Amino acid sequence: MRNHVIVSFGPDREYTFDLDEVQPMPHDLARQWMDEQFTTLGCEPLRLSGKVLTADKALAIAQAVGEERFADPAHRAWAMVYARAVASLLAKPIVKVDVPGLTVGY
Repeated sequence: MRNHVIVSFGPDREYTFDLDEVQPMPHDLARQWMDEQFTTLGCEPLRLSGKVLTADKALAIAQAVGEERFADPAHRAWAMVYARAVASLLAKPIVKVDVPGLTVGY
């Protein structure tokens, strides 16, 4: 099965992470990593209720770190961990995080 995470910052500014040959991240470690990043980066809940869905965390983290973190080869290791965590928690073969559109699609 194909497994990709795509992080988009606009047309012609998409970063695809192919996870077909990458060891899956255990669910509990993925949740811990996402929670730590969300807190460390000072992300805020997107919903007025204060409830934070996993997809919201994926979007908020990508928004907080910005495009450079995904584009710059120096940050490739961090971006791959992000992609592995998102893929593990959302459990879909293809996940697209559209930062300007504020959506996460499957």
